[in-house]
Amino acid sequence: QVQLVESGGGLVQAGGSLRLSCAASGRTFSTYAMAWFRQAPGKEREFVAASARSSGFIYYADSVQGRFTISRDNTRDEIYLQMNSLKPKDTAVYSCAASIRGSSYASITALRRYDYWGQGPQVTVSS
Repeated sequence: QVQLVESGGGLVQAGGSLRLSCAASGRTFSTYAMAWFRQAPGKEREFVAASARSSGFIYYADSVQGRFTISRDNTRDEIYLQMNSLKPKDTAVYSCAASIRGSSYASITALRRYDYWGQGPQVTVSS
């Protein structure tokens, strides 16, 4: 069992920055692929960014590439999402997720890959 607790989020003007954190507990953090997803009102949850568990590969959605940075600290069992140049369309509830499953099960960008989810902070970007 893994527990995920996010922090950060809030209200920011377009062009601003925010940093989200996600603290994991329960099992060996470094063995998990970790990701951020988001869900805007009336829309389905969508992939934002992911960090592979062993390869160190990083993945981004096209919509955030070049603006968002995902990072992880395996000594602190935490992942982060630095969000720069925020746009109103980035407004959503952001959730971190953890997966022990391998790539043979599903793509690292797929919701069904992930077994554990945090509650998610709200990020609101005003124009």
